[in-house]
Amino acid sequence: MDVVHEAQLARLVFANRWAALATFNGGIPHSSYVAYVPDGEGALLVHISRLAKHTTNLLKNPQASLSISEPDTGGEDPQTLARVSLQAGVTVIEREADAYQTARDQYVQALPDAQQLFSFADFVLFKFRIEEVRFVAGFGASFTLSAATLWRVGVENSVFS
Repeated sequence: MDVVHEAQLARLVFANRWAALATFNGGIPHSSYVAYVPDGEGALLVHISRLAKHTTNLLKNPQASLSISEPDTGGEDPQTLARVSLQAGVTVIEREADAYQTARDQYVQALPDAQQLFSFADFVLFKFRIEEVRFVAGFGASFTLSAATLWRVGVENSVFS
């Protein structure tokens, strides 16, 4: 992957906050949309309600995928849009855990309007530990990468500064 594709990947993942979340619902795929925040350590944070089906699914089967795409402006063939699929193992960050406050602060710093949601008892903070990155930079340009490569690309493109 060249530096142009690396910059494109960094912008796609780290300049966005909204992704399609795919979970398993008793063996049947279920997708929805969620906000996410990079934690700067190789994972993504997602804060969602236990009332949502995707949360129930994650608590039963902690494997998921987040998909992010360039917006379709209607001008060109959507097959040429850059997109990425992040396969992840998911864990709950318990409110009592030492890491909870740090993760909460990171999330609220990136998404200030989420502040009030942390006072709701039904919301759960998840850590998405990325296991594989599948990046399609446009038609005919695709790459399978590790989470470490994704984070290196983020650092080298100054998204964590």
